[in-house]
Amino acid sequence: MPEGIIIKALSGYYYVKPLRDGQIATEEEAVQCRGRGILKKKGIAPLVGDRIIYMLTENGEGMVDELLPRESELIRPQVANVKLAVLLFSVREPDMNLNLLDKFLVHIEHSGLDTLIVLTKQDLADDEGQATEAVKALYEQIGYEVMVTSSLNGSGADELRKRLGGIISVFSGQSGVGKSTLLNRLVPGLELETGEISLRLGRGRHTTRHVELMDIGNGGFVADTPGFSQLDFLELGVDELSECFREFASYAENCKFRGCSHLHEPGCKVIEALQDGDIAASRYEHYKLFYNEMKDKKRRY
Repeated sequence: MPEGIIIKALSGYYYVKPLRDGQIATEEEAVQCRGRGILKKKGIAPLVGDRIIYMLTENGEGMVDELLPRESELIRPQVANVKLAVLLFSVREPDMNLNLLDKFLVHIEHSGLDTLIVLTKQDLADDEGQATEAVKALYEQIGYEVMVTSSLNGSGADELRKRLGGIISVFSGQSGVGKSTLLNRLVPGLELETGEISLRLGRGRHTTRHVELMDIGNGGFVADTPGFSQLDFLELGVDELSECFREFASYAENCKFRGCSHLHEPGCKVIEALQDGDIAASRYEHYKLFYNEMKDKKRRY
């Protein structure tokens, strides 16, 4: 039976692109498939990005028979086999939200994916790009890859398209930052609906309705996902939080107490690094906020 990859899931149907010699046959039409009942009985739910074994039926559609092992799985958004998480945050409209950026980074670190931060709408910056460069420098120093783009004049689009070649990546980030506009730049003729920004609310209208893999050429596929304004930590243990702040790692292993929370313990090397300026104050403040948020949720549930 043929192998394929699910590029879209909608209304109980899975749209599957065939795999030829392990590569996605981009020139072939997607096959509309249903999942076998046995999958549901086993509690197995196929996801966009899943590599599957399927069979063709007499009416030209297909049936998902088996899911092949996943290399990765995101809970929110639900996508399988992603190699790279692309987090888009705007310079203006809406304004840069480092708290939310750090919250996304915690989730991506927990998932084990590589991360690319893309700062959008550089053309709207009113300080000659100084704030953008400061944010870029901060996260590059931590070890993240950062790109700056402008969908208005197209700067950064070619570099981004090249970076995404040959892999499945997931686009996510704050609502209204220009995900659909940037994807329209990456994929000529795509014409995704874009939402106007509500200046009163400071966020965009949610225009993306489902997860779908889009062919951006050069063997690259992007999962465009619904925008998020909030994330929670229900799938993450509070003792795992510090591990998701990658710059803490080299200091945390030398803390005086095992299981140090990095909040108040004597001999905490993370706090010492903060005081010495080796850890950014904004990152540490967000760590404390997230820690307390997780503690509060644990007490409530």
